[in-house]
Amino acid sequence: MPIPVEFLIFGVTLLGVAIFHRHTLLIALLGLAVVAAYKVFYSGFDGQPGLLGLQWHLQEEWVILANLFALLVGFALLSRHFDQSQLPRLLPQVLPDDWQGGVVLLALVFVLSAFLDNIAAAMIGATVAGTVYRNKLHIGYLAAIVAASNAGGSGSVVGDTTTTMMWLDGVAPLELLRAYVAALAAFFVFAIPAARQQQRFSPIVRDPPPDVRVDVARVIVIVLVLVGAIAANVYADSLTARGDAFPFIGATVMSLLLLLTPWRRPDWAVVPGAARGALFLLALVVAASMMPVDSLPEASPQATFGLGLVSAVFDNIPLTRLALQQGGYDWAALAYAVGFGGSMLWFGSSAGVAVANLLPEAQSTGQWLRKGWYVAVGYLVGFLVFLWVFGWQPEGPYLE
Repeated sequence: MPIPVEFLIFGVTLLGVAIFHRHTLLIALLGLAVVAAYKVFYSGFDGQPGLLGLQWHLQEEWVILANLFALLVGFALLSRHFDQSQLPRLLPQVLPDDWQGGVVLLALVFVLSAFLDNIAAAMIGATVAGTVYRNKLHIGYLAAIVAASNAGGSGSVVGDTTTTMMWLDGVAPLELLRAYVAALAAFFVFAIPAARQQQRFSPIVRDPPPDVRVDVARVIVIVLVLVGAIAANVYADSLTARGDAFPFIGATVMSLLLLLTPWRRPDWAVVPGAARGALFLLALVVAASMMPVDSLPEASPQATFGLGLVSAVFDNIPLTRLALQQGGYDWAALAYAVGFGGSMLWFGSSAGVAVANLLPEAQSTGQWLRKGWYVAVGYLVGFLVFLWVFGWQPEGPYLE
């Protein structure tokens, strides 16, 4: 069967992003414009033609897009608060002063992501890493930070948008905990070589500066914003379908940052860079949502593994939505695949885009793959370990 034109346009867009990494935003916006024009003038939006169809489609997607934009910008401001609080400069007191310190830091990102949004966990991890490694971060270690944040969220219903979607669709939280078996196996595959690589590139700081004074007020601001984000996530989930009507999490994060500005002013200078990264990701997400994907291959271990690979270049939210509609999957395996799979490319997840903004060299697909090769190996090993431990349990029992 002929390949739909939308897929060809999207493929060319991704190829352009991979090759011309210095012009990623422009390429993503051009690709989105071409896809949208083709849909408006030729193929339509699920039966809705023209501009009316485009308006209908954007109404369906606006909550996800608003949340992503607000979280990427908001957590960039929050990570700057964290850096200015001076708290990261005390971490050399608790981190081992060799490559094991890098592993411990990645483990902290993993654990944080189980309770926070993975964007926040990745940004906090990158901020701490920049401090303890004297702002000389290896691209491979950045990829490992993203992988740790995505792995940590893959088994938690509040750690990733896709797992939250499964929860709202009836999959019990305890059922998704099995994904952590795969995530932990993957973690040990990528964390150790990444930490060793970073230690050779720029050794970890052995002792904290003697004159560090923690800004307690900024620490309180960080805690309040993170607690607010968690509460907003839980509240939105409690509304079931109505939770999709408003970007509760993003609005809460930005509102708290603005409300607390008179107490501690955020560093607004980071907003332009964060906004550019957010626009890039949103352009790819919107373009991906316009692809004519009406069904997925029949549910199987092979198909699930393939969805993880596809999620590195294709937004995992519509993939998860289609999988839930189709049924027949092992939901823990799917949660790991689509949650962790996006770590293999820098633009494969929102956490990756947020972290790559800190180091322009990381916005090179070739560099990310070559220097962070162990992330892809970790994905494969984690999936195989999952199947070895649990086998394939399609539509597994929903544990209460």
